[in-house]
Amino acid sequence: MAGAHLYEGPITMTRKGFGFFSVGEEGEDLLIPPQWTGHALAGDIVKIEPAGMYRDPSGRMPARAAGKVVEIISRARETFVGALVEENGETLLASDYKKMYVPVAVRDAKGAQLGYKVLVRMKGWEADAPYPWGVVEEIIGKAGVHETEMRALALGQGFSSDFPPGVEKDAAYLTEHGRAMLAEEAAREGTTGARRDFRNAPTCTIDPADAKDFDDALSVRKLDDGTVEVGVHIADVSFFVRPGSALDTEARGRATSVYLVDRTIPMLPEILSNDLCSLNPDQDRLAVSAVFTLDAEANIIAEWFGETVIHSDKRFTYEGAQEVLDAGSGTMHDELSLLFDLSKKIRARRQAKGAIEFDTPEVKVKLDEHGAPIAITLKERKATNLLIEDFMLLANEAVAKHLAKLTKNGGPHFSSLYRIHATPDADRIENLANLLRVMGYHLKMTGGNVTGTELNKLLEAVKGKPEEYLVKTATLRSMSKAVYATRNIGHFGLAFEYYTHFTSPIRRYPDLVIHRLIKAHAGGAPITAVEMREFDSLALHASEREVAASDAERDSIKMKQVEFLALRIGEEFDAVISGVTERGLYVEEQTTHADGMIRIHDVGDDYFEYDEKHYRLLGRRTRKSYRLGDPIRVRLSAARVAEKELDFVPVV
Repeated sequence: MAGAHLYEGPITMTRKGFGFFSVGEEGEDLLIPPQWTGHALAGDIVKIEPAGMYRDPSGRMPARAAGKVVEIISRARETFVGALVEENGETLLASDYKKMYVPVAVRDAKGAQLGYKVLVRMKGWEADAPYPWGVVEEIIGKAGVHETEMRALALGQGFSSDFPPGVEKDAAYLTEHGRAMLAEEAAREGTTGARRDFRNAPTCTIDPADAKDFDDALSVRKLDDGTVEVGVHIADVSFFVRPGSALDTEARGRATSVYLVDRTIPMLPEILSNDLCSLNPDQDRLAVSAVFTLDAEANIIAEWFGETVIHSDKRFTYEGAQEVLDAGSGTMHDELSLLFDLSKKIRARRQAKGAIEFDTPEVKVKLDEHGAPIAITLKERKATNLLIEDFMLLANEAVAKHLAKLTKNGGPHFSSLYRIHATPDADRIENLANLLRVMGYHLKMTGGNVTGTELNKLLEAVKGKPEEYLVKTATLRSMSKAVYATRNIGHFGLAFEYYTHFTSPIRRYPDLVIHRLIKAHAGGAPITAVEMREFDSLALHASEREVAASDAERDSIKMKQVEFLALRIGEEFDAVISGVTERGLYVEEQTTHADGMIRIHDVGDDYFEYDEKHYRLLGRRTRKSYRLGDPIRVRLSAARVAEKELDFVPVV
């Protein structure tokens, strides 16, 4: 509570202009009617005063506690991407941002034509004006064109492929001098602070076939006493990206790389991400490493964290490494087999603790040279995917524990960054259990809580069934979102007491910070008190940018799914009912996993009513029932690429 009767925090907005404001555990969210939103937009930080009860004049909504925006503290967004349209002689931006409930009046279009996608910076919203106003800052291109739409998706979430001049200057310097810097650092031997040399240890990278940057490598060798030394070697980005530099400022702002269907928008310039920092084969590279001595059961006997120099002997794809394991021979077969056996034991131990094994397949879109989708498949996860995952998780957990021990006494480096995942909210789990009950599954709960072990039993029970993808998605949605934080509460999904991100500094800024902390504790450049005071805001920023990147990536896939299916209007498909509302049925087409809707007036020749308790639509006359999770045969009736929406009708 910010004052006697004022609340402060983010406001949520609907497309119809209603706002909602959470007052925490004190009570029900406050409803903010359109006339009391004070021109607030979704996500804005506002001050709210309670305003009694709101009674909907139409009578459609029950009376509920209301609030009124008295001040907008800060805007969540100042730029919006969309198409220019004309209405009553006025040029407006129809925003692509679905939470934007009003258009933006464009006072300076910079010569952009109607129907073009642009980036508009909002400049203000006069008290008596129906819309905010702004000016065009960038003309993206003609709407509907592949290049335009992909750039618009990224810019709409605040990501740009272009780097500012200061970063370009730093990148140019590294292009000229970076290799010499790397060679000089790698050659330091016998000096104070010299790196541990792993160049003679058998080392490889295992990545997707289309990967261009390799930020993790594994080394493995048997020791004389029968134990095994495994090195998890991570690209030493912090050697080249120094605090306060233009490179660092931009990387922090971006916080993450973004992976759209046809491109990567990197956090770092290509000279770093694909060259100097990438652990390319047959080249000396600098790393920050977590080195473990493991016994035959993959228990950690000893561990070490610090700066190293490595030399990767082989760049494997997941498929290539799998072929070596399956064939029982080939390049680095003995090393891969040893790593594989240890990884299975690491995973079994994690599963026994209750780590949730979602293993949700990812959608992969294949494009032609013009950016048009020609195939949509699910990525197949190999045993080698799991092998890499197991060792990355091992390293992330061990580094988190290592830094937690060093910071717990409030020494000179008293702060760290954690990756936390809260226990699921009891109400969400109750809703999930109700949904599952309707589908014929029982989720065991204790006092509103659920264990990872019980969730794993559920996920195992749905394997191979039509509703598998739906149940996994619903279970994922019932979970809290993993975020970055300075206060550790553990990671529910992984069943870890301590967890952080250490293994991907080429594409995630928090990992770069963790590397600097490891170096600082080992006697390197200290992290200043000023820098550590910024860790909380950094954690919030990195968490927010991660969500934005995920939204852009998901939207790029969805756009191509709709574009792919737009050529197949009138065709029939197998689907699963993935959502039920009073407006109709949401369905998921089973080949491309594209989502679409069957509107209630298209459901069938009957009057269908929404049965909320049983997650179904029920025909009043025929008693025909459409339940959540039911398989359904559908016909595609419409595809709106710009809106990323599909309409289906049932095949009776």
